[in-house]
Amino acid sequence: MIVTALFVFVGGTIWTVVYSFTKSGLLPRLNWVGLDQYERLWATRKWLVAIENLAIYGVCMLVLVFVIGFILAALIDQKIRFENTIRTIILYPYALSFVVTGLVWQWMLNPEFGVQSIVRDLGWESFSFDPLYNADIAIYGVLIAGLWQGSGLVMVLMLAGLRGIDQEVWKAARVDGIPAWKTYIFIVIPMMRPVFITTLVLVVTGIVKLYDLIVAQTGGGPGISTEVPAKYVYDMMFSANNLGQGFAASTMMLVTVALIVIPWAVLEFGGKKHHG
Repeated sequence: MIVTALFVFVGGTIWTVVYSFTKSGLLPRLNWVGLDQYERLWATRKWLVAIENLAIYGVCMLVLVFVIGFILAALIDQKIRFENTIRTIILYPYALSFVVTGLVWQWMLNPEFGVQSIVRDLGWESFSFDPLYNADIAIYGVLIAGLWQGSGLVMVLMLAGLRGIDQEVWKAARVDGIPAWKTYIFIVIPMMRPVFITTLVLVVTGIVKLYDLIVAQTGGGPGISTEVPAKYVYDMMFSANNLGQGFAASTMMLVTVALIVIPWAVLEFGGKKHHG
């Protein structure tokens, strides 16, 4: 396993970074061009749009998926009836592939026979809801599908964290007359810090490598309004036959993930060792 990890992951990463400084076309070749690929990358409008889209999707996804997931977990934690059934229903979308999710929501948001058509058939003939066909808000249509799929996982992780809280904490809060919402915000959530950090890493890494949902739902359109970095990498490497540019974009994505994972590793493991 160690040899596999070193050869495949570390070796592949180094290989990608090295060839990002070359003028590789259809095939990789050691024709050094320095930082030319990176300069060209950041001068390309398609890449800049992809970064902007990922930022919008990422910020909205992070905030909303945590809020929705935590609220659902808090409600289910009240020992409600049919808890297992409800939990399964909410988690079910996560079991689907992003391709299936993208196709389902492509249909749901289609103005001809989706949500807009259904509402208009009910009598609201002026109702308009077709985000995937409006370049200005298409990325939010993708966000809806992402939230639908991702909220269940966050809910389960948060529920596991809540179930790990000692019941004596709740009893002490009730005895002191602390309202439930204050107990959650000032006592429970700080105690769930490890769960939040782990969930944050899982969600953010999923956001950075967003690809199949885009391809299945919009194909990057209308125009380039829903382009994302992972799709840019694929297009450069397999459609434009520009491996050097694809490697440069891949390296930038790798740097983004490293900026997230390394601080998490330091917080989770470095602090414990120092404390010990």
